[in-house]
Amino acid sequence: MRYQAEAFDVAVIGAGHAGIEAGLAAARLQCHTVVFTINMDAVGNCPCNPSIGGTAKGHLVREIDALGGEMGKTADACFLQSRMLNLGKGPAVHSLRAQIDRREYSKIMKHKLELQPGLELKQAEIVAVEQDGDAWNVVTRMGAVHRCKAVIIATGTYLGGKIFVGDVSYESGPDGMFAATFLGDSLKKLGLRLRRFKTGTPARVLRSSIDFTDLEVQEGDTPVIPFSYETENPGENRAVCHVSWTNEETKRIILENIHRSPLYGGQIEGVGPRYCPSIEDKIVRFADKPRHQLFIEPCGLDTEEMYLQGMSSSLPEDVQLAFYHSIKGLEHVQMMRCAYAIEYDCIDPLQLDAALEFTEFPGLYGAGQFNGSSGYEEAAAQGLVAGINAARKIQGKEPFLLDRAGSYIGTLIDDLITKGVSDPYRMMTSRSEYRLVLRQDNADERLTPLGYQIGLIHKERWKKFCEKQEQKKSEMERVKKTVLSPSDKLNDILVSRGTTPVSSGVRIADLLKRPQVNYECLKEVDETRPELSTAVMENVEIEIKYEGYIQRQKADIAEMRRLEAKRLPRDVDYQEILGLRMEAREKLQKVRPDSVGQASRISGVSPADISVLLIWLAKGAEGRG
Repeated sequence: MRYQAEAFDVAVIGAGHAGIEAGLAAARLQCHTVVFTINMDAVGNCPCNPSIGGTAKGHLVREIDALGGEMGKTADACFLQSRMLNLGKGPAVHSLRAQIDRREYSKIMKHKLELQPGLELKQAEIVAVEQDGDAWNVVTRMGAVHRCKAVIIATGTYLGGKIFVGDVSYESGPDGMFAATFLGDSLKKLGLRLRRFKTGTPARVLRSSIDFTDLEVQEGDTPVIPFSYETENPGENRAVCHVSWTNEETKRIILENIHRSPLYGGQIEGVGPRYCPSIEDKIVRFADKPRHQLFIEPCGLDTEEMYLQGMSSSLPEDVQLAFYHSIKGLEHVQMMRCAYAIEYDCIDPLQLDAALEFTEFPGLYGAGQFNGSSGYEEAAAQGLVAGINAARKIQGKEPFLLDRAGSYIGTLIDDLITKGVSDPYRMMTSRSEYRLVLRQDNADERLTPLGYQIGLIHKERWKKFCEKQEQKKSEMERVKKTVLSPSDKLNDILVSRGTTPVSSGVRIADLLKRPQVNYECLKEVDETRPELSTAVMENVEIEIKYEGYIQRQKADIAEMRRLEAKRLPRDVDYQEILGLRMEAREKLQKVRPDSVGQASRISGVSPADISVLLIWLAKGAEGRG
């Protein structure tokens, strides 16, 4: 029996990482918002790794924060260990990663939703999403019908969720939560194209049953660098992680039982993540590799559960226990939660536009794993963009669109909606052709002005941002003008770092361009240096050191944006454009790109096809066809 319930501007289905950012953004942009969750205790849950950030993912967290999102601030509030990854490589791939207290993270995020004006958090399973004229109805399992102007679907791995452990399988969401068992049928009825993906997670084990004696210890970095530009005192590391390795015995146990894996037995239909395979998948795919690394990580300060990163599996429970016992330090380990694989429904993201709105269903948005991505950070980034755009649509404003040249978030969305996905999408630095410009250290410079224009960055934060940019500008001018005279002290510094001494005056900027020289080592001879934050000095040093490369990438960006500016009509019939190859016609007809730039990134569309499109556009309405 249905009944008419409260109406809202924006309804968000799901309160994971995507749903949280979507709900907060929409409410903060003055829309009456509701966030539905199947279980109130699962808000902001981290069902897989108890960490935030990592390679490329740390970039996403910084960008979310720069736009006014919450993930970075919450991670800073409950981190256990913080590390900057890839410091042995160039600054384009430096990425922050924090081990977090997963329960504390969930608690903080839930409380933020509860405290947000204009937002209601409700425990309810949504069983149907239905068009109602120019609005939408979302229907709960209890029969409540909420009329909404916009709906954001952020169902994570709950939609049609099914757990696999050996030959045992059952309907379930992550961590033993209820699955969303009815909504998928409603979405298919609506006309959305769904597909089946899968992911997995390792076992959680009892800390006291691990022998840490001979394990490698992985400490956090000092000083701690926060994710959020607003976090001034991040605190100290409170935990360590440990490293161990599989061995030939581990490999033997897994291979002898591989027939019992639902992954290899055919029970699992969904496509798994290419870059985060299960341990049995690693053993089979990399048969010549003698061992695989695993990280033993704490789940929180007030729990004895430990997470075995790199050891996800869907093998039977007894096999899991056997191969865990073959690993150094885990010989007597006790499993508290066994590893499992989970299958779930998601969409083909080619149905979305750059605002994450369904092209054929105005007012309906997708975010997170529902869009075919994987990872907390990828989900939060999409949720933020979907929440902003849902609010702006209701308010009659232009959509908020990010391109590949301005952010990793823009790269993520462009990849999803242009190239589609054949397996769960994971962000990596190699996915961005402009990664030297899209560094994590300058995420605020790139995106905070946009966040302020939208209305998610408050005035006090904007004032501090502007002050930082002025400091950076002044310092850039100073190091390019200031000449250091040759001296014994300066040459001792240079020689000690393995670079040539100087015999005449040299600008600080020219010294910083040397690979061996950094900002810190020149401190004793740089007498006019003002008091500056580490962040400002890092910005200046990177931009001076890589100036030539950065200018080259900016030229590439200008060309990309030239093609982006050439808009393609939504209603064009590509079958009628003479000169396009058949494959290009089919792909263009399916994706319906907004611009020539987006068309150029579609798999199957060649440079020759792009030339045809440019000529077709140049002819104008009279000569088309």
